[in-house]
Amino acid sequence: MARGKLRIYLGAAPGVGKTFAMLSEGHRRQERGTDVVVGYVEHHGRQRTEVLLHGLEQVRRHELEHRGAAFAEMDVDAVLARRPAVALVDELAHTNAPGSRNTKRWQDVEELLRAGIDVVTTVNIQHLESLGDVVEAITGVRQRETVPDEVVRRADQIELVDMSPQALRRRMAHGNVYRPDKVDAALSNYFRPGNLTALRELALLWVADRVDEYLQQYRGEHDIRSTWQARERIVVGLTGGPEGRTLIRRAARLAEKGAGGEVLAVYVARGDGLTAASPKELAVQRTLVEDLGGTFHHVVGDDVPDALLEFARGVNATQIVLGVSRRRPWQYVFGPGVSATVARESGPDLDVHLVTHDAMAKGRGLPAARTARLGRARIAAGWCVGVALPVLLALLLTRIETELGLANDMLLFLALTVAAALLGGLAPALASAAVCSLLLNWFFTPPVHRLTIADPKNIVAIAVFFAVAVSVASVVDLAARRTHQAARLRAESEILSFLAGSVLRGETTLDALLERVRETFGMESVALLERAGETDPWTPAGSVGPAPAARPEDADADMPVGDHLALALTGRVLPAEDRRVLGAFAAQAAVVLDRSRLLDEAAKARELEEVGRIRTALLAAVSHDLRTPLAGIKASVSSLRSDDVEWSEEDRSELLEGIEDGADRLGHLIGNLLDMSRLNTGTVTPLIRETDLDEVVPMALGGVPEGSVELDVPETLPMVAVDPGLLERAVANVVENAVKYSPAGELVHVAASVLGDRVEVRVADRGPGVPEEARERIFEPFQRYGDAPRGAGVGLGLAVARGFTEAVGGTLTAEDTPGGGLTMVLSLPAAGGRRAPAPYVTSEAATTAVPGSGPADAARNASGAATAARSAEIRQEAGPR
Repeated sequence: MARGKLRIYLGAAPGVGKTFAMLSEGHRRQERGTDVVVGYVEHHGRQRTEVLLHGLEQVRRHELEHRGAAFAEMDVDAVLARRPAVALVDELAHTNAPGSRNTKRWQDVEELLRAGIDVVTTVNIQHLESLGDVVEAITGVRQRETVPDEVVRRADQIELVDMSPQALRRRMAHGNVYRPDKVDAALSNYFRPGNLTALRELALLWVADRVDEYLQQYRGEHDIRSTWQARERIVVGLTGGPEGRTLIRRAARLAEKGAGGEVLAVYVARGDGLTAASPKELAVQRTLVEDLGGTFHHVVGDDVPDALLEFARGVNATQIVLGVSRRRPWQYVFGPGVSATVARESGPDLDVHLVTHDAMAKGRGLPAARTARLGRARIAAGWCVGVALPVLLALLLTRIETELGLANDMLLFLALTVAAALLGGLAPALASAAVCSLLLNWFFTPPVHRLTIADPKNIVAIAVFFAVAVSVASVVDLAARRTHQAARLRAESEILSFLAGSVLRGETTLDALLERVRETFGMESVALLERAGETDPWTPAGSVGPAPAARPEDADADMPVGDHLALALTGRVLPAEDRRVLGAFAAQAAVVLDRSRLLDEAAKARELEEVGRIRTALLAAVSHDLRTPLAGIKASVSSLRSDDVEWSEEDRSELLEGIEDGADRLGHLIGNLLDMSRLNTGTVTPLIRETDLDEVVPMALGGVPEGSVELDVPETLPMVAVDPGLLERAVANVVENAVKYSPAGELVHVAASVLGDRVEVRVADRGPGVPEEARERIFEPFQRYGDAPRGAGVGLGLAVARGFTEAVGGTLTAEDTPGGGLTMVLSLPAAGGRRAPAPYVTSEAATTAVPGSGPADAARNASGAATAARSAEIRQEAGPR
């Protein structure tokens, strides 16, 4: 029986319309006369989805009971008995209720496929097994219900169902996805624009990879070697010379002309390791191509043009960018060169661009031969085996009464020559071949004890022996050297790979890098020296180990980096073959030093800029905002002290009230200024301890009018690790700011929830809101948004709130409130205290609470709700936005 075909609608996020697309496909197939049934579809009360179920036959569901709750799962036996041509099965990653035939719904689908039934199903990108950790890092939600990637990859058809984050959030706000009472919570947590954008990118990249796999599979099955120009892939051939940067930039410009263009820089190294490019220049070119959005590849091949073309065709490249040869005219007698060979052999499927550059026709340096360092002891052993042992062997053979024959004697001497090559290299082997030939002639070739040879056949034998000995010794010596070179190159590549990766990611400090140099080369000390000019003295920029060299001339090995930097090593003299890796270390040390100094200068510049800006703003605040309440107080006091006016008790009370209000406002302004000063000088020292939010947040609402805030802080939340006093001040400033901007009669909503290992406090108002480009500015000191009146404060409330929040290890950000307004989000570190119980709930409940396709997700996301009492402690006034 033929296996059924599987079609999957892959959703970028919950609510994008996977089920709607699946049901539409079912109607299209039914109209074409195909026998279609609904194995399982859950519409979750969505009217448009429910309408599409009309006209499609639905197979009865299997009712199960678990812990007193009833669940309806797909009845696999009923679908198999009905035996339709196509079955529609929703939520592929769903976990079946205990007691079901299979644990997972994808296992139910496998049974239907094995029975020859075509299946159309749906799954979200966050439910793929391989993306579980990535999705959790992005959204803070761990998906318990997953489906193996291989199940999805085996699908005959995969169709991406996508929607922009803005459109999906509008759908949710209109109530087309979740019930109205669940919309605000979903938009504020899982369905944030950033989360949706990241999930969308994951889905697009995953599907794009599958498309590439299908394309490569098809090309392999049909033995297609030519390039299909479905996507512009530009390969840049690098030699390690200075022209590489020009080639990379040229390729990047070519890639920008086509949508989705990709740049792949490749350096082809000789397989024998006899030639190598400058590691410093290759490191620079690797950084350049990665900065331009491309990738760097290092391949090995004895035939450079063939290796380059093989790589280009292997990645389905469409263009190759090469530099015009650096050979001088007379050097073309040795061959046409790499560029000309690649252009001739590329064929019609690859476009080859030859780019002119400054180094063309200026010649290239001769390659430096790499020789194996065998060590003195090993070379001495080779000479001993190659020269001394043949003499001892000849004496031994002459004293043996039984004659072995000339052929056997030659084999014994040949064995010693091969051993000499293995131990000491080529020179001892050649000497051994000569000595063994003389000994064979003297002792074993008639006439013996004479250098003459009577029989001409023996002359040929001796000559052949010498030729074979030299040839075998050369081959053995070459193999030994290649083995040594391969091991050395591998070690060098590992060192350079580690070095480049750690430094480019900014993970290595200068001292750590110098210590790495000392360990790699076994030195006593390493120092990075610098000087301002050619005649200025050297000064150490960094050093490790005892008694580092004060000048490059005093070091056992040094590596200059430009005119004003040098890496100096003491301990032993380095061989020339180690200087290539040392040059890479020196170049990276210079990069680390420059980056460290640039970061320090940038930090100082930011500090100076911030100090200047705050000083200017403080002068403005003192000159106006502090003067306003002082002027009001002075006017009221002068009026009360006036002798020519008889004030009534009502007037006196009003004037005294004005004095009190002005004094309160003045006190609040000065308090915020002092708080900001403490934050700028770094004198805020938080006392971190485990704290319950339902104890701190209500205390922060004392400074707002009663009945202006709706509070939702569940008692089941985990404790947070914060300073309660600083957190209370931060929440108070944020809430007072929200109340100030909320329209009359509109409540400010203060709610807390768990998101991964963080606890979030969200303060949402229905005010005018703040445009996205201005949200960060409202957290800066002395900033007011819009037309806030000057007398409303100095604009420090939110700046102080963010400073205190960050001081306790949290963050404070601003978001849009669904339906209009601004939501302030305080994200705090959880202390690992209490957590809400996780009851088993139905798949429908899971879908309406937090996106998931079954009971396991719903159980994880369930939480209780409790309202904490408010207190009436007076708080400081928050500055306006």
